Amino acid sequence: MAATRGATTETAPAAGAGEEEGERVKPFTPEKAKEILMSLQQPAVFCNMAFDWPAQHWTVKHLSEVLPGKQIRFRMGMKRTDTVPQFETTCNYVEATLEEFLTWNCGQPTMSGPFRDYDHSKFWAYADYKYFVSLFDDKADIFQDVIWSDFGFPGRNGRESTLWIGSMGAHTPCHLDSYGCNLVFQVQGRKRWHLFPPEDTPFLYPTRIPYEESSVFSKINVVNPDLKRFPQFRKARRHTVTLNPGQVLFVPRHWWHYVESIDPVTVSINSWIELEEDHQARVEEAITRMLVCALKTAEDPTNTRAWLNPTEVEETSHEVNCRYLNRAVSALFDHYRTSKVIEIQALRTNREDMKQEGLNVHSRMAVEQTGGQDVILGTGKWAAASPFGPDLVPVILSSEELPSEKGGIFEGDGNDFVGKDGEHSGKLRCTKRQRMMSKSEDAVVEQIASNSSTAPSQTFISTDDLLDCLVNPQVTRIVAQLLIQGRSLEF
Repeated sequence: MAATRGATTETAPAAGAGEEEGERVKPFTPEKAKEILMSLQQPAVFCNMAFDWPAQHWTVKHLSEVLPGKQIRFRMGMKRTDTVPQFETTCNYVEATLEEFLTWNCGQPTMSGPFRDYDHSKFWAYADYKYFVSLFDDKADIFQDVIWSDFGFPGRNGRESTLWIGSMGAHTPCHLDSYGCNLVFQVQGRKRWHLFPPEDTPFLYPTRIPYEESSVFSKINVVNPDLKRFPQFRKARRHTVTLNPGQVLFVPRHWWHYVESIDPVTVSINSWIELEEDHQARVEEAITRMLVCALKTAEDPTNTRAWLNPTEVEETSHEVNCRYLNRAVSALFDHYRTSKVIEIQALRTNREDMKQEGLNVHSRMAVEQTGGQDVILGTGKWAAASPFGPDLVPVILSSEELPSEKGGIFEGDGNDFVGKDGEHSGKLRCTKRQRMMSKSEDAVVEQIASNSSTAPSQTFISTDDLLDCLVNPQVTRIVAQLLIQGRSLEF
């Protein structure tokens, strides 16, 4: 593929005139690719790493032939420009085959079929989050078409992957994933990714309503934000990239992302890579689940649809959630007992450190938000050893400006979304983060204030307002640490 500029990422040149396709060599060995993934602190696009994957041919047409008659659930959303996110709880759903999806997506009016009530000019369709093990339950051989082992994860393939099929305009609301990091292989069409670093969390106005395990949603429609209601969003640092077929995007842990399909048909495959930090994150999620379910069920025992994401199908009773929390804590300690990486002594040290700090919540929040380790990685030393080049392109800050107070879709020309070298982007990111350090505490306070009221005269605090504070990711992290440190006294 020829190198390009603009909204699309730069890609490496195709094989030379005298080079046979069979002689192509991948730019990184599996060992080197994994080393890069475990070191990167910003999103990046891998090029020329999946040119021999059989899954590169998985167009919707091909998949419709592989899955003839297979009923798949599509989420239906409106093609509109509201400032309110289209959460899954507000969408409709249809069961349809891929053949029926392709027919509808051609734009031809239909009087029958599952899409008959959805005008193609007004709606988009998204078959999202489809686990391979469910979709291809009787075709296990197809798992081998996805080769995540090329990125240093031996044996990892489609069995640990999910499939995403969408029409133009289909998107996921802005959110961060509580667990792991993310690898995304673009198969057909293009998707535009809007990403924000973890330390910008206060500016994204996080919420756990709708509740979905491992997904922290933003209250903001990041492509058409309401800046009067969410003024802190002006400080968020948007990183934007358009992912082309054949490319693989790496999304580091806790990076916010909003993903939209910008071609008539898109197909993506992703896999979440487990990380050491996930053991504590599962405790945090169990705490969150218990609080959300308890308060929201008490508020309206008969209407879970309004606050529980459709992907959550497990029972949400308090008894079940208590067992879930206890299992998460037990699993964490089982891991600590057997792990050579983390020793129990580290927990005792952390407990003593927290006593000395006097449980200063605000300073702990500031440390979490500024990401001290990230700053170190953004120094010249890191840049000097940068792995970036034609086959690994960093996703850097977008040049787009926020819309006016009246709102409006971003109209940027898409230039300069992707940089050419890691040194520049590393220094830029470090400088931005340093400027943020003095503002992070105020941002949390301002965020809570703006969440709690829409006018000075209104003092009503809803269940959701309370939950925004109780299950803020920074708060649940501290609660989880306190639980863990208290239990560690037994060892």
